[in-house]
Amino acid sequence: MERSFRSGLILFVGLALTVSALTVRAILLEPGVWSTLLLVAGLALTLGGAYVLRADLVSFFQRRRGEIALYTIGVIGVLVAVAYLSIRFPNRIDMTEQGLFSLSESTTRMLERVDKPVHITFFHDPMMRETVELYELMASKNPLITVEFFDPMVNPAQARMMGVQFAGTAVMQSEGRKLTVNGPGESDIANGILRISRGAIQTICFLDGHGEPDPFSMESHDHMEGNAGHTHGLGAKLVIHERHGMARARGALETMNYTARKVALANASATLDGCAVLVVAGPRSPLLPREVDAVRRFVEGGGNALFMLDPFVETGLEPVVREIGVVLDDDLVIDDASHFWADPSAPAVSDYNRHQITRDLPLSFFPGARSLSPTRERVPNTSAMPLVNSTKTSFGETTRDRASYDEGKDLPGPLTIMAVVVRRMDAHEISGPDGGAGQDGGAETKGKKSRIVVVGDSDFATNSFFHIMGNGNLFLNTVNYLATQENLIGVEPRTYDIPRVNLTNRQMKGTFVLSVILIPALLAFVGTIVWWRQR
Repeated sequence: MERSFRSGLILFVGLALTVSALTVRAILLEPGVWSTLLLVAGLALTLGGAYVLRADLVSFFQRRRGEIALYTIGVIGVLVAVAYLSIRFPNRIDMTEQGLFSLSESTTRMLERVDKPVHITFFHDPMMRETVELYELMASKNPLITVEFFDPMVNPAQARMMGVQFAGTAVMQSEGRKLTVNGPGESDIANGILRISRGAIQTICFLDGHGEPDPFSMESHDHMEGNAGHTHGLGAKLVIHERHGMARARGALETMNYTARKVALANASATLDGCAVLVVAGPRSPLLPREVDAVRRFVEGGGNALFMLDPFVETGLEPVVREIGVVLDDDLVIDDASHFWADPSAPAVSDYNRHQITRDLPLSFFPGARSLSPTRERVPNTSAMPLVNSTKTSFGETTRDRASYDEGKDLPGPLTIMAVVVRRMDAHEISGPDGGAGQDGGAETKGKKSRIVVVGDSDFATNSFFHIMGNGNLFLNTVNYLATQENLIGVEPRTYDIPRVNLTNRQMKGTFVLSVILIPALLAFVGTIVWWRQR
């Protein structure tokens, strides 16, 4: 008995020394003489004690308690193996309806299109596990994106070398460029990757000074149909204090690595230099002649522009648009067959002409839009293509106070609401104010293409409608196309809006007939049959 006690004590001491040695090596992260000697002594005592007690151990494991011990060890081993495999081969299942713990489809597409190596060094603390997983998710979408993680408290030298002082800072590097990102959200990280991979930042200029929606304003308001409240369609009146904002659109552009600024061409010092795209979003008063000339020179000089011009508003830009082969009709599109909610003057479109801008685009709608027509004679060196059309049953109402088709006076459908124009520059076309060569010179601008998009409505891109259905995608795709950033088409920053159901008039009628008429009628029929058979 005493011999068994001594052997058991030796076995226990050996196990304790072995565990202590392994713990010391794990803490020091390098083998030492004392830890090695401690490990050797522990293993020797463990093996010696087990050898002396081999008969007792065999007898123990043959009993019921031994089976329980082996079963417990087996269960622990399985759990450890599952934990290891889950770390070695991670897999995520996001069960939230809005995919709050997964990357949005637009972010995934953007990451897959990154064509330059991006290395990310993220400094975090143990409380930032969700952000770490977010970086890991993004890196898994493209082999060109690599991530490494450091704790600034554990690796102060690494943090000091990269100029990082606080946890939550990411340093992104690509082809000699360096960018620091501090935001923990998906849009912040994706914006950083996009910015560092693209390098240059393009400027989107918004024309200002004529009652246009302010790209730096979050102003929006509720819309009620007909005479019950404010409307953008038939009989709409301009109310200055209900001026829209376009901050949603501007914020989405900045998330995609653009910078936005307002340009008031009425000021003598204001110019369009450095503008990758000029956005004219629904001016409510005519431009001055010198402003019109500035826009014309910008377009003729090879600039890219987006004209969003509302119906029944004279802006002074009609001749400029006509010079590129598009006529702004003085009408309001009425579409009884396909419109948004109950407003026939808000045509809804789901069938687009094939183009990069409309690729994979969901339904969009235009609250109060004018139609576009081609010029009678083709403009040299230009090609115009309609992108968005209303249905065949639509018409262009030329009278402002009623919506009824007058044959011979109103324009029959289908009508074009949005068109894209590509203009090829020739050396003799590019001229400065004095008649000489433009800023780029004739030789450099020859063969250059100017992209212009004309839309008969501006409200679809304002704060009130930007986030509904495909309106935001349509605006962003258009700007990306004009800025020659086709790889960003289809990329829309994630928004977290309250879920709501938006229906066209056809969908509302179908829902009404199905839920109010067909289903009750079917139940009444079945009930009548059951009653008749029982009778």
